[in-house]
Amino acid sequence: MNAQNVDAPSAYFLAEVSNEVETHTLALLVDNEPGVLARVIGLFSGRGYNIDSLTVSETEHENHLSRITIVTTGTPMIIEQIRHQLDRLVPVHRVTDLTVRALRAKQDKPLERELALVKVTGTGEKRLEALRLGDAFRATVIDATTEHFVFEITGRTSKIEQFIAIMKPLGLVEVSRTGVAAVQRGTEGL
Repeated sequence: MNAQNVDAPSAYFLAEVSNEVETHTLALLVDNEPGVLARVIGLFSGRGYNIDSLTVSETEHENHLSRITIVTTGTPMIIEQIRHQLDRLVPVHRVTDLTVRALRAKQDKPLERELALVKVTGTGEKRLEALRLGDAFRATVIDATTEHFVFEITGRTSKIEQFIAIMKPLGLVEVSRTGVAAVQRGTEGL
């Protein structure tokens, strides 16, 4: 009788698979037409994937193409599934994982920036402290009265999050954020 060793590794499982959740920034080039964004979002919601940030704008007017930038989280296998499923959507011309491209180029991350408008109310010492902190974060006051002001701040998501957290005890009223805009470093485009 030929007994097989059940503890021997199978050739199918030799590749290491990471189950760590990662954050990736995906850039899509799509037709600028009604329903495209709904199809992309539907792909995420239909499969239970989360979108952490989403920005969309027409970037090539002559060709009627828009760029969608999506920040999402998942295991490497889930991120790869998302990328392949997006690639199969008809109005999608190109899907680029900017995070993977940055790592291949031995860079930490792609260039990512976000803009936020942060409204703060307050008087006296809290108002002065908010203005001092706004200056330290290089936030610009774009609207002000004696009772409130609105900061405009641009930077990485972590910087925006930190600024919002610091403003909470000083009278934070409202926040409006654009979502992440991202490009890869270097001379290549999408």
